[in-house]
Amino acid sequence: MNIPSELKYTKDHEWVRIEGDTATVGITDFAQGELGDIVYVEVDTLDETLDREEVFGTVEAVKTVSDLFLPLSGEIVAFNEALEEEPEKVNSDPYGEGWMIRLKMTDASEVDDLLSADDYKALVGA
Repeated sequence: MNIPSELKYTKDHEWVRIEGDTATVGITDFAQGELGDIVYVEVDTLDETLDREEVFGTVEAVKTVSDLFLPLSGEIVAFNEALEEEPEKVNSDPYGEGWMIRLKMTDASEVDDLLSADDYKALVGA
């Protein structure tokens, strides 16, 4: 299981890459493995400003549909449109080409509440 140390994580199995006041968000290798083959990613909150923990979209696998929870408050400024044609990128490259959204953070102090890679490893028993 791949858990890159430079990223932050949530208890809902999302990863966050912080670059200035922008955060890139996707689901973790653990999450995609648990979900199985991803067949659809839906994000209908582009250009909306949401609070942390609000649902920003869904990910659909062969067996289930799961809500995606925003790890930080902010405005969703980008959606990875490549996932519309190739949702399986979430399975094959969850931390790279399988990213889901980018958001402009409205409260950078919330980053302190995210999990480190070691904390996330402990959460999933890795």
